[in-house]
Amino acid sequence: MQAKIAELKKNPKQNPPAVVYSYLYHGQVVYTISSDCCDQFNYLYDKDLTIICAPSGGLTGRGDGRCPDFATAATQEHLLWRDSR
Repeated sequence: MQAKIAELKKNPKQNPPAVVYSYLYHGQVVYTISSDCCDQFNYLYDKDLTIICAPSGGLTGRGDGRCPDFATAATQEHLLWRDSR
């Protein structure tokens, strides 16, 4: 995840600023990275940075529908990084 954060730092600042959170979801540590602006998915990644699903964002704001229980099943939310530039 540190490499992904370094990549975000190299890119122009998102609007709204990017944030990265970690969670415990179905027994594994996962990460969300906020999208760059409107109507885009906010993806959920596993430890290898493979996309699992998009629990939020998109046109409806409810993601891609592949992890509908994320909001209720994810625990231990932890802010890893917020772009403060």
